[in-house]
Amino acid sequence: MAWTYLILAGLCEVVYAALLKKTQGFTQSLPTALFLVAVVSIFVLLALAAREIPIGTAYAVYPPSVSPARQRLGIVLYHEPATALRLFFLVTLIGSIIGLKLATPT
Repeated sequence: MAWTYLILAGLCEVVYAALLKKTQGFTQSLPTALFLVAVVSIFVLLALAAREIPIGTAYAVYPPSVSPARQRLGIVLYHEPATALRLFFLVTLIGSIIGLKLATPT
C-alpha cells in the first residue's frame, strides 16, 4: 500500500503543478482551493508511505517520479520543447525509479 501512497502523492504533485498557473497569483478561489488540497494531500500521502518505505527511498523516488508527468504537462499544456535528448533522459529517469522499486523490500 505504501507504494500506492507514493504514486498518489505524485499525482497530487502533478495536479498542484497544473493548478499553480490557474490560480493567477492565488486570486482565483476554486483553483487556489484545489491547489491547497493537493499540496496538503502530498504531505499526508508521503507520511503514510514513509511508514513502510525507508524515507531515503521515498524521497529518492518521489520527486523524480513526478518529473516525467510534469515534463509532459509542460510539453502538452505550455508548448515546451520535446527534444530527443530531453525525452531520452525522462525515459532513463523512469527506468531508475523502477529499479529502486524493485531493489527496495517492503
